[in-house]
Formats: sequence, structure tokens, C-alpha cells
Amino acid sequence: MSLVQQLAGLPVDRVVQLVGVPTDTVAAATTGATVGPVAVVLRPGPARTPGSFVRAVLDDLEQVAVALLPGWLPEATHVPRADPFGLAAVRAAATRRARGSAHFAPFLAYLAGVAVSGRRPPTDPFPPEIRCPGLTRVVADGFGRPRVSLLVEVPAGLDPAGERAVVAGAEWLCHHGRVAVWLAGTPLRHEDRVAAVALTQAAVTPPPPAPAVLGRPHPGSTTEAALEAALAAESWAAGRVWNHYHQPHPLTPPVCLDLLWPAERCVVEVDGPEHCRPDRFEADRQRDVRLQMDGYAVLRFTNARINHDVGAVVHQIGTVIRARRRDLAEGTFHARR
Repeated sequence: MSLVQQLAGLPVDRVVQLVGVPTDTVAAATTGATVGPVAVVLRPGPARTPGSFVRAVLDDLEQVAVALLPGWLPEATHVPRADPFGLAAVRAAATRRARGSAHFAPFLAYLAGVAVSGRRPPTDPFPPEIRCPGLTRVVADGFGRPRVSLLVEVPAGLDPAGERAVVAGAEWLCHHGRVAVWLAGTPLRHEDRVAAVALTQAAVTPPPPAPAVLGRPHPGSTTEAALEAALAAESWAAGRVWNHYHQPHPLTPPVCLDLLWPAERCVVEVDGPEHCRPDRFEADRQRDVRLQMDGYAVLRFTNARINHDVGAVVHQIGTVIRARRRDLAEGTFHARR
């Protein structure tokens, strides 16, 4: 039985602990599948209470939801800038989209404003009981899936109180978000009320050859779709992963990389007009420096550049990928691992 089939058979109404498979392997399997839930990797730090654990998970999940815009709100693509008029327009679009759906309009409008402006208030205007189902619906919509599973990596070295906080918080998320919660990473040693599911190693060994592509372009991004169509015609482009979550440091939230070649440690970012805002520009450069310090090559292309001459963009990406592979073969590639 394949890993995807094993994951599809997991219960969706309770917390389970996954053992035997790395967290990122589980996430990649669900992202590469075309049906079923998509697993979102969340790595909250140690928590002393269930409430603090829930807040940490929801804060990480909000980062994922923000990164998925405009997948869950295509109208945001046409907002030129985050001035008061642009924010009003995107909030109105979110309110309209919530009508006739399971979304809570005030929360969806708030989240759209945060995603476009890059700013959130110091305190949450909505309680966890609203944030939890609201964020899970948004992330599922962003991936174009009927539901999402929260793949939470258990921090190492937890004492009994820390494990109780994780388990009770995960059960709260499962109940209020109507979402499956999969605990991965460090096995629980003190809590025994969470069923453990062993995933066999044979099921996670990828058959040769490796898949040409995992994940998919950002929902709602015609630019990413155009780039993927061009890359699909290139044999050297095999091994790419779309919209992969990467955590450069245990104390930082995960970030969504538009396009990644993991073996070659090469990242390609597709920048829409919102990346021209001073706050986004600065945040992008800080992220690029962090990735480069970790041994990644980072290439950035604007939507306009890709749409105008996708052939030249593909050629430049191919030049870097081939060079990285040559360095790997010659033993001169010394990326941090």
C-alpha cells in the first residue's frame, strides 16, 4: 500500500500520532496527490498549556493562509497596492466571497486585509474558536482541496506537562476546526491516549525514477501555471517542488517557497506587484539572505518578466540547475545541511 493510500485511510475526526516516516515526507506525499486532504506542516515550539499550544499552531497556520493569497481570494490579484482603497476593495471582495459559503465574512475580510497589507494587530480580534475553523477552510481553499490536515511536529525533549499541553491542544484543534491532526516528529513518551499509526518504510521509498514534479502552481496564479507549463517540456527540470513549506530555523515560522529543487538547493520566487511594497521588499531580502546562508541559490522573477519572456526565464533557471548538478557530481557543492 502506498503512503498516499495509508494517509487516506487515517481517521479525520481525531488526533493520531504518525511514526516511521519523516514529517516532510508525509507533507510531500499529500501535496503531490491529486485528491484527499493536503497536510500542512506546523512546527510550534514547546508550550506549557493547551491554550498556548493552540495559539502557536493558529499563528503558524495564519502565516500559511497569508502566503496562499490569492489562491483563496482570486480577486486580490487585481488589487494594485495596499493603500486604503486597495484594502477596502479586498475586504469587500472577501465579504462577497463568504456569502453562501461556510466562511465567516468578518474573519475572511480581516484575513484578506492582513494578507494584502502585511500588517496584523498586536492582539487577535477574533477568538480561537473562530480563527481555527476559519483558517482551516481558507488553507483548504488555497490548495483547492476539500479539507486540510494539520501535520504538527512534536518538539523534542518535552516533559509530561509539555506533552499534555500538546495532546490537549491538538484535541481542541481537531474538535473546533473539524480537522484531522497528525502528530509527527518526536514520539510521545508520557501520553498514551493518542493512537500511534506506523507507516511502513517500504511505502515511503520512492520508486525510480523520481517524480518530475511535486505539488502544483499556486491556485489562482496564471503566471506560475505558465512557468510550470514551460518547465514541463524540459527534461532537466525534473525534481521540482511547488509551494513547499520550509523552516530555516526552529524558532522561525515556516515560509512557503514558490518553486524548489531540493537536491540542488535552488529556490525560484515568483513576485507579483505586492512584492514591490517596502515592507514586502525588505522581508523578501531578509528571507533570501537566510536561504543563501543555508546554502540555497535564490532566483527571483516578476510576474511581468515571466509573462513577457518565459523562455528566457526557463533558460536562466536551467543554467543554474545544471551548474548546481555539475558541482554536486564533482563534489564541489558544499551547501549546509
